[in-house]
Amino acid sequence: MPHDGSGPMTETLVLNELLTLTQAAVEAVDPLLQRAKDVVRAQVSDGERVSATLIEQNQTAAHGLAWVATYAESLRQMQNWAEALNATGKFGELEQLIHQITFGEYLWQLYGGIPMSQGEIVRLQDLGLSQEDQGALMTPAVMTLTQTGNTQAARLRLVEIMRERTAEITVGATGLDEELEMIREQFRRFAKERVEPDAHDWHLKDELIPMEIINELAEMGVFGLTIPEEYGGFGLSKASMCVVSEELSRGYIGVGSLGTRSEIAAELIICGGTEAQKQKWLPGLASGEILPTAVFTEPNTGSDLGALRTKATKDGENWTITGNKTWITHAARTHVMTVLARSVPDTNDHRGLSMFLAEKTPGTDEVPFPDAGLSGGEIEVLGYRGMKEYTVNFDGFEVKGENLLGDSEGQGFKQLMQTFESARIQTAARAIGVAQSALDVSMQYAEDRKQFGKSLIEFPRVASKLAMMAVEIMVARQLTYFSAAEKDNDRRCDLEAGMAKLLGARVAWAAADNGLQIHGGNGFALEYKISRILCDARILNIFEGAAEIQAQVIARRLLA
Repeated sequence: MPHDGSGPMTETLVLNELLTLTQAAVEAVDPLLQRAKDVVRAQVSDGERVSATLIEQNQTAAHGLAWVATYAESLRQMQNWAEALNATGKFGELEQLIHQITFGEYLWQLYGGIPMSQGEIVRLQDLGLSQEDQGALMTPAVMTLTQTGNTQAARLRLVEIMRERTAEITVGATGLDEELEMIREQFRRFAKERVEPDAHDWHLKDELIPMEIINELAEMGVFGLTIPEEYGGFGLSKASMCVVSEELSRGYIGVGSLGTRSEIAAELIICGGTEAQKQKWLPGLASGEILPTAVFTEPNTGSDLGALRTKATKDGENWTITGNKTWITHAARTHVMTVLARSVPDTNDHRGLSMFLAEKTPGTDEVPFPDAGLSGGEIEVLGYRGMKEYTVNFDGFEVKGENLLGDSEGQGFKQLMQTFESARIQTAARAIGVAQSALDVSMQYAEDRKQFGKSLIEFPRVASKLAMMAVEIMVARQLTYFSAAEKDNDRRCDLEAGMAKLLGARVAWAAADNGLQIHGGNGFALEYKISRILCDARILNIFEGAAEIQAQVIARRLLA
């Protein structure tokens, strides 16, 4: 029914009114974002040029702009999702509730403050916007949605429908085509049958994911999903990669992340390799016979890859690598390392870096690095344990001359940058899977656990937590699918991929944290799965670009 803004709605807004209101809200946010860009650009410009130094000095404003832009894009993609579903008759009550709650909540946060992290709320005034600028957002459509969209009644009705539809794979129609949903169903079934029963034990015992599971994934084509058919892959879309990563990570993030190694290595070779290198490496990567690991980070550089110190020195026809790397995932039992090292003498920035396809012998727990010139050890971690993390030390380790990527020095940083879009899209999909896992176990616990004579799910604040998990999972999902579609259409999407990763990581952590809260004291016990999910969710805000770095990158692109 139409609403005058004087009180809370009971459940859903009338469909036609809802889509009209949300479209008007998207149009109201656009000028706010443009005004924010203009204001922040003025703060960080030195003359006509945007200054990296001034961006760092004004990080709160710059990173706040990144979050405002992420929210604006999220609302736009949710509107596209809703309109597409409505056109095909799939925009039912559940989807309408998700849509109106999203707009009710995200519009209020845009106006009142966006959580960049648990202790950091960025407000429009922090970007330098005036009260007049902020007030301009509150159009009639926005005011109606903020007052009537995210109500307790709407959240409780959403959870009521969720309880009726527990057999459905996702909470709400995703908007993807039938082929992709068939892929989802296949991998959801695999995760439930082959991953979920053992994942918690693998985590508690800090065990590597069994090779049996990896071999089964290889047979299912996980490692060759997006590799072109001419090189032994399936040549499928990045959207398919998202669906597979999402459902496998829903079972266990370690399993969902196995494909990330192959995705990064294959993308490096496809974008920067010679034809001979493509012929040599891609078929093995696609089949899973070759397991790769990415060797980029160093102990004292972190995200500052341009400052890497590991050296590659020409030795006749071959190269020798010397230096120390850290946080290398799945390093021991892999067959090839994509190593970023400094090969150009007398350089101290990214222009001296080259990428190498360094062949190695798979190791074991007892002897992780059996090759001469290679050593290292395991880094014990809170979560994300199924592949293990390692330090890797190179001491004159030999690499064949033919394994310099692209047969060209000084191109390593550029080659790596070409992979970041896909890696961040895939990481956003992993975050969705982890968030969905938190919702799965928390919903079940809230149904089963009785307090004061009724199930936890009957209490409004518990139900509201579950509702917001479902809502934000859909928001992150639509932003991720949009970035994948941009990549599939050969459009630059580093901005969109960065936004998807930034939001997805926050959504996963919020879902896991709220899920543990629903479990109460039991959630703090190691025997409950939510304790693992919480640990696994925490890494998502750090790897593939920490949240602060991600916001910095987004801001620089917006202001360029």
